[in-house]
Amino acid sequence: MVAPNGVAPVKPGNESPFRDRPPLADGEAVERLRTGELDVLGRMPWSSNLTFLVDVHSPGVPIIQGVYKPVRGERPLWDFPAGLYKREIAAFELARALGWSLVPPTVLRGGPLGEGSVQLYVPTNYDEHYFTLREEPNHHRWLQQLCAFDFIINSTDRKGGHILLGDDGRLYAVDNGLSFHHQFKLRTVIWEWAGEPLPPALVDAVNRLLVEGLPPGVAGLLSRSEHDALLIRAGTLVNEGRFPTDPSGNRYPWPLV
Repeated sequence: MVAPNGVAPVKPGNESPFRDRPPLADGEAVERLRTGELDVLGRMPWSSNLTFLVDVHSPGVPIIQGVYKPVRGERPLWDFPAGLYKREIAAFELARALGWSLVPPTVLRGGPLGEGSVQLYVPTNYDEHYFTLREEPNHHRWLQQLCAFDFIINSTDRKGGHILLGDDGRLYAVDNGLSFHHQFKLRTVIWEWAGEPLPPALVDAVNRLLVEGLPPGVAGLLSRSEHDALLIRAGTLVNEGRFPTDPSGNRYPWPLV
């Protein structure tokens, strides 16, 4: 049975598995996701890989929730090696290194089904997505950061529905596992600023990354070829000084949302 909110409940008697949560700083969320006890509530549907909603229990504080993606639940792909969960973590760590609040806190840890990623669950209105959010000018700076970020990480699957408006008013980019390939495979719905000059603050952030190098939390999760290709893409973005373009018209994911 699938509940109206879209999660297949595991435990009988739960009307809804989702919990409200108070504001939570990213640093605290990372610590609690990394060390808390995981309680699997059910499987998230509409995913090609096994993905679970979990309660995260820590002593003396309210329960928070996460999205658990174990490596055991990954469907083999011909073009990506096993371990997509590591790319979810690398995306969070890279965004944090750039100073961009794009990806919900995501950690590497063991769980009931073995090692995987656990990402802070974002309570959200699923009627909102990229094609509705782009109409609000206040979101444009964040979306421009994500546009540049997706080029750097070589996102192959940035659908409109992978951009969430949380109940806390923040935007979040989720489902980053199909990223960081060493071959250029960019697929995204964000082409509104194609060819336009990059904002100076965005260029400065990428330049810092190039000078300082990838942080260990990113480099340790990628192969050498993926590491080198990432830095090449970041350098290309800065050298061009403009948002990426798609002269082919084919670099869209499907479905779009």
